Amino acid sequence: MPAFAGMTKRKMQNIFKQIKGDKAIWAIVTLLAIFSFLPVYSAASNLAYHGGNSSTFSFFIKHFMHLFLGFAIMFGVHKLPYKYFRGLSMVMIPIVFVLLLVTMLQGTTIDGANASRWIQIPIVGMSFQTSTLASVVLMVYVARYLSKIKDKEVRFKETILPLWAPVFLILILILPANFSTTAIIFTMIMMLAFIGGYPIKYLAVMIFSGLLGLTIFILVAKAFPEAMPNRVDTWMSRIENFSNGEDTGADYQIEKAKIAIATGISPLGPGKSVQKNFLPQSSSDFIFAIIIEEYGLYGGIFLLVLYMWLLFRIVIVSHKSDTIFGKLLVLGVGLPIVFQALINMAVAVELFPVTGQTLPLISSGGTSIWMTCLAIGIILSVSAKREELKEKEDAEDNPLSILSEAI
Repeated sequence: MPAFAGMTKRKMQNIFKQIKGDKAIWAIVTLLAIFSFLPVYSAASNLAYHGGNSSTFSFFIKHFMHLFLGFAIMFGVHKLPYKYFRGLSMVMIPIVFVLLLVTMLQGTTIDGANASRWIQIPIVGMSFQTSTLASVVLMVYVARYLSKIKDKEVRFKETILPLWAPVFLILILILPANFSTTAIIFTMIMMLAFIGGYPIKYLAVMIFSGLLGLTIFILVAKAFPEAMPNRVDTWMSRIENFSNGEDTGADYQIEKAKIAIATGISPLGPGKSVQKNFLPQSSSDFIFAIIIEEYGLYGGIFLLVLYMWLLFRIVIVSHKSDTIFGKLLVLGVGLPIVFQALINMAVAVELFPVTGQTLPLISSGGTSIWMTCLAIGIILSVSAKREELKEKEDAEDNPLSILSEAI
């Protein structure tokens, strides 16, 4: 028995030796993943009922498999030197463009509803949200270009084709099916460009161009409603309902979410949510409301602290990176995770219009989990490189370590 325990301990030590990068980020992601099982399993009873499946355990297993694959992606990506992402982003841009085009033309429906943001993967029968992959690829691509022109004189005309043309082409393909994702990606790119030192006057031109393009798109969609049925009307009705403060039938989801949060003053306890039976997106878009209902204010604060801690570590990893590309890469793929989490929470408490954004690493859904883990893997890759350089510096400063290696 002691021999078995010793062997198990050695195996665990070998596994932990393979894990590189910022240990705090690993801890945060693990805590979020473990915590996610409780609200997802709780909401699974509603999904099972509406789906005609009496077993909630199947949803639990599905969520476990999504997280398992996500952590596998994160582990594999963090082992790659981050310099490779510079070239991979250029390769992936045309691939993402084709995937988004196919997704838009495919016109997928899920459970009879319009789901043109999803693409069906042949053979395996799974669906994949291509816009989430496009978000990560675009941020890496923009970080690569900004690091390339850092400390150089920037001429606007010279940046249109290599920088802004790919960005706007991809955003145009995402916009018809997913306005909120388009707006978030555009905002994050503008923020990254500002941090990367891109001239503010040129950024103002791009922001104006983006707003002008959105206005033209809305006018065209209104003029030809059969081309994009219900999408623009849905966006506008959500914004109008949010701004006028009146309760209508269209506010059903947010009203149920507010009831759940109000109930959280006296939390019902794990698995005892009532509003999960009425909220259509209780395991994804509005899972934060279910968490408050079951775990109270403490549950909500716990999640907020974890995301703020993640933001703090992202900034630290970016600051410690040895290259401009590493600094911008970490911020480019890391900030959208925290930004999306804050938006999801803000929607649940009616501080923001309904967007359909999930709570990273908490909400159910394979694509969201996998792409979040991909982004975190990239961040860990940058921090792992910094650790490697620090170990070499320490070894050079310590003659005894050099002697021991020689022996």
